[in-house]
Amino acid sequence: MRRSARPLPLLAISLMLASGLPNSVAAAQLPAENPFAHPSALPYGAEPMDRIRDADFEAALDAGMAQELAEVKAIADNGQAPTLDNTIVALERSGQLLGRVNNLFQQLVGANTNDVLDKINEVETPKLQAHADAILLDAKLFARIRTLYEARDRLGLDDPQKFLLSETYRRFVHAGALLSSARKAELAALNGKIAKLSNDYRTKLLAANRAGAVLVADKAELDGLSEADIAAAAEAAAKRKQDGKYLLVLRNTTQQPLLASLKDRALRQKLLQASETRGEHPGANDVRVLIATIAQLRAQKAKLMGYPSYAAFTVALQMARTPEAAQSLLRDLVPAAVRKAKQEAAEIQAVIDQQDGGFALIAADWELYAEQVRKAKYDVDSELVRPYFELDRVLQDGVFFAAHQMYGLTFTERHDIPTYHPDMRVFEVFDADGSALALFMLDPFARPNKNGGAWCTPINAPSGLDRRKPIIVNTENFTKPAPGQPALLGFDDVTTLFHEFGHALHAMFSTRLYPSQNGFNMPTDVIEFPSQFNEHWALEPTVFEHFARHYQTGAPMQQDLVDKIKNARTYGKGYATLEYLAAALLDLEWHSLPAGAAKQTDIDAFEATALKKNGVDFAAVPPRYRSAYFLHIWANGYEANYYAYMWGEILDDDAYEWFVEQGGMTRANGQIFRDKLLGLGFTADPMEIYRAFRGRDPSAAAIARERGLE
Repeated sequence: MRRSARPLPLLAISLMLASGLPNSVAAAQLPAENPFAHPSALPYGAEPMDRIRDADFEAALDAGMAQELAEVKAIADNGQAPTLDNTIVALERSGQLLGRVNNLFQQLVGANTNDVLDKINEVETPKLQAHADAILLDAKLFARIRTLYEARDRLGLDDPQKFLLSETYRRFVHAGALLSSARKAELAALNGKIAKLSNDYRTKLLAANRAGAVLVADKAELDGLSEADIAAAAEAAAKRKQDGKYLLVLRNTTQQPLLASLKDRALRQKLLQASETRGEHPGANDVRVLIATIAQLRAQKAKLMGYPSYAAFTVALQMARTPEAAQSLLRDLVPAAVRKAKQEAAEIQAVIDQQDGGFALIAADWELYAEQVRKAKYDVDSELVRPYFELDRVLQDGVFFAAHQMYGLTFTERHDIPTYHPDMRVFEVFDADGSALALFMLDPFARPNKNGGAWCTPINAPSGLDRRKPIIVNTENFTKPAPGQPALLGFDDVTTLFHEFGHALHAMFSTRLYPSQNGFNMPTDVIEFPSQFNEHWALEPTVFEHFARHYQTGAPMQQDLVDKIKNARTYGKGYATLEYLAAALLDLEWHSLPAGAAKQTDIDAFEATALKKNGVDFAAVPPRYRSAYFLHIWANGYEANYYAYMWGEILDDDAYEWFVEQGGMTRANGQIFRDKLLGLGFTADPMEIYRAFRGRDPSAAAIARERGLE
C-alpha cells in the first residue's frame, strides 16, 4: 500500500458514474459505451464540484445496492437453464452503479474525509457487508453457478471462461455458499460485526494520528530540519490555531521521516514514542480492545468456515495457499536480516561513540545516525539529493518517461476534469497506437484528513463488456511544501511514486472482457508484484538521468552523486528487511489465533511474545507497524497477507533479472512483459501465468541479491 495495494467530496458522483449524473440519483444511467477517442466523449462528468454534496453518497450507495439486488434476483429467478452468459456473464455485468459509487466513496473516506463522509461510512459499512452476504449466500443463485461448475468440462468454454467460472464458484464457496441456512445467518452476523468494528478502527486511528502529533514551542529544538520542513511544521501548527509554534505530524509507519534530521535527542524520543503509542492511550481513540475483538471475531469466522485459523482461511485464496508457506518464506529471511541489521547497528554505535555521545543506540537514534553512516560510507547527503528530485519532473520525466520507453505510452494533462482536492492533477493516457487508454489522477500531498501511506485506487471497474476504460488514482503522502516553494522528494519518495504507478499500469493494461479478471482482482500476494517491479526503473540510467535534474538550474545530477546513490541502495536493507518481517510475522501471529483463544487485550504483551517467537525482537528495529496502528491488517484488506509485499518482491526481482538477461529496458521487452504477464490480469492461475512468462517457477535468489543479504 504501498497499495497499492486496496476516496472524491463527490468528484462527482458524475465522474464515478461515467456520465453527468443529475442530483436525482434514481435517474442515473450508465452509458452503453465509454470511448476515450475525443474529449467531448470522455465519460468523466461535467458537473462542477460546488453542485455536488457529500451527503448524496448515502442515497447513491443505497440506490446502487437496491439496483444490484434487483439484477441478481433476475439472474437467480431466470427460468431458463443456466448458461455462462445468463448466469456468470450476467453477474459480471451487474452492480455497476454500486461499484462506481463505492469505489469513489472509499477513496474519499481514505484520502479526503470529513464528518459527513465519516458518518455515512459508519451507517453504510454494515449495509454494504450485509449486501455482499445477501448475494454470496443466495442459495438459488449459487445453485445455478454450481450446476455450471459441475458441467464445466462439457460446456465448450475457452480457458479464460473456464477460469472465470471456476473462480466464481470458488469465491462463493469461500464466502459460505455451502453452509446450512443457520450457519449462513451466523456468518452474516459475524461479517457485519467485523465490518463495523473495522470501520470504527479506521476512524479512531485517524483521530489518534492527529492527536499524536508533537507540538514544539521552541524553534531551536528543530535544529537539523530543513527550512522547508520547519515551514511545513509551522503551517501545520497554524492550521490548529497554534501560531508561532511547530507541529510534527505523524506519518503512518513507526519510524518518522523527521527523525533522520532532528538533532535534539529528547525530541527524537518524544516523536518516536508518540508514533509507537498512538491508539494506546485511554480515551476515545484507544483501539486496543477494538483490534483484539476483531481478531477474535475473525478466528470465529474461520472456525465456522472449517479452517483452523483466519490466516488459513485467508491464505487459501492466495498464491501461497497456506500460512505455513508464507511464514516459511519470511522466517527463511530472518537470520540474514537480523545479521545485517546488527552489522548496521554496530556501525551506527561506532559513530555515536566517536562523537562521545555517551549513550547506547535506540530506535529513536537510528535514522539520524544511519544517515551519518550513509554519508560517511557513501557521502550521500539527503539534503544535497532532494533538489534533484522535484515532484513534477520526477513524475513526467521519470515515471511517465519510463512508461513511454517500456510501453510507448504518452500523457496529456487535463485541466477540465473536476477533482476532490485542488492539489490533484489529472492526465489522459494514450497507448502506443494513439488510442485513449485510461484517465490517471495523482493526489500527492499529506493532509490531516487523509490516511497515511500510499495507494492506488480504480475509481471505476473497467470492462471489455461495455468498453469502459480505467479511471485510476494514485494517492501519496508527500510533505506539501510551503506556498511558493517546490515539492522536493527524497529518493524513497521517488521510489514510492514509481511503485504506485506500477499498480496504475497494471490496471490500465489488464482491462479484460470480464471485470472480475482485471488486475486489481488478483490475489493480494500477487497484486504487489507489478508495483514493486516498476520501482526498478527509478535507477535505470536512461530514466534517472532524464528526471534527476536540479530544480533551479536544470543541471543533471553529478555522476559521482549518482554513483553514491546506487552504491548506497543496499545500505539500511538490514533494518528495512527486519522491520518489514517483524510486521508481517506479527500479522500472521494475530490471525493464527484459534477460535477458542482468549481475547488478547494486552496487545503489547502479545506483540512482544510474537516477535520473540519469530526471532525478530531487536529493540533498535521495531516493527514497521505495531499492532495498534497496523491499518493494513485491521481495515485495509491485508489481514493475514501483509506478507504479500515480500512474496511480490520475490516475483518482481526475479522478473527484473529476466529483463537484465534479455537486454534491459527496451520496447520489445516491455511489450513481452505486458502481453505475457501484466495484460493477462486474472485470466488464469497466477503461477501458471508467471511460469509461461519466465519459463520456470520464481526464484528467491534474486531478492537476496537485490537486498544485499547474501
